[in-house]
Amino acid sequence: MKTVEINTDYIALGQFLKLTDCISSGGQAKAFLQEAVIRVNGEAENRRGRKLVDGDKIEVAGFGEFRIARKA
Repeated sequence: MKTVEINTDYIALGQFLKLTDCISSGGQAKAFLQEAVIRVNGEAENRRGRKLVDGDKIEVAGFGEFRIARKA
């Protein structure tokens, strides 16, 4: 599982996908979310605005598992 560190209280799922190189631009997020299997804390998710916070676990089919960690 890869750890993704953020400096803010949360990161939107669309921004997370770009940060982790699952997509190359923010404009691809909507289409990617319609096609890919993404789970946040074990539940299917397809909203690009979903707020991911410290401790959330994200699974992206074909890209792996990630955990959000807030930098201290």
